[in-house]
Amino acid sequence: MKKHLLALCLFPALSFTVLPAIAASQGVNPQDIATAPTLSSDKLQQLSWLPLAPPVSQDIELTASSASLEQGDVTGSVAAITLPADQGSLEITLSSIMKNKRVYAPNVLVLDNQLQPAAFFPSSYFPYQKPGVMAGNRLEGTMKLTPVLGQKQIYLLIYTTKRDLAQTSHMINPAKLYAEGANNAIPDVPDPVVQHVSTGSLSLKIKSEQNSGNIMIGKIFGSSDPKPVVVGSAATSGAMVSAPVTSPASAPATPVAPAAKAEPMLNDTESYFNNGIKQAVKAGDIDKALKLMNEAERLGSTSARATFISSVKGKG
Repeated sequence: MKKHLLALCLFPALSFTVLPAIAASQGVNPQDIATAPTLSSDKLQQLSWLPLAPPVSQDIELTASSASLEQGDVTGSVAAITLPADQGSLEITLSSIMKNKRVYAPNVLVLDNQLQPAAFFPSSYFPYQKPGVMAGNRLEGTMKLTPVLGQKQIYLLIYTTKRDLAQTSHMINPAKLYAEGANNAIPDVPDPVVQHVSTGSLSLKIKSEQNSGNIMIGKIFGSSDPKPVVVGSAATSGAMVSAPVTSPASAPATPVAPAAKAEPMLNDTESYFNNGIKQAVKAGDIDKALKLMNEAERLGSTSARATFISSVKGKG
């Protein structure tokens, strides 16, 4: 079953603001980056990051010649992905395909625009999924991330660990699967053991949405401008990837002239939006507050952004 969270936000000086989360009750708390691996900035910047723009489906073959990391418990081949941070919430489904009773047990470290850890999804977040009409045996989980405004991109590092390699998974016995489909009694036969390995086949399905996401990635805008982070070339770094499947809307568009600036907003309308932003932040609905701020600015507001920032910082 795909796992979903409610919202949690990463703020400067405020650490995390956490709303009720289903995943936490399931033993996975993505906000707890204290349990994430510590990776040197130099090693991260030396990776070749593969840029993907939603909506996209991407298959990645991790082989012995793919980029790899050997630091602490992290070992074996890795996949390094960059995603745009200006297209709303991102829904990312990661699947690791079981082949020949072998599978790559994925962990995901999400890094913000400055390559700072912002969320951590351990291998336990990606449980076994039975085969269906369109998919085979696999480990799979869905993540929802909301990059805060002011960022250009975020990063996903997919890796496995020495601990994962010492463990195994199980896949449903084909006889059981057949009996389920035929509504017959489930036979008492053992399920095959699947070995965890340091290479494998990954599948990513990424889409963006303007409604609420799960985890806000990065620092709230308004702080001092950080120095840009330079990472390795945006290549596949030895990982064999298929061409991304994108919708026509994701193709580069011909540059167009910027929209004309909206006329100044009436005072009553400005107050309406500002009050709505304050109430949404007070209720913990950061996504709604962001939407109100964006809509207000589109209509010509000059104070919505300042209202949002001060509300988030508790000064609203």
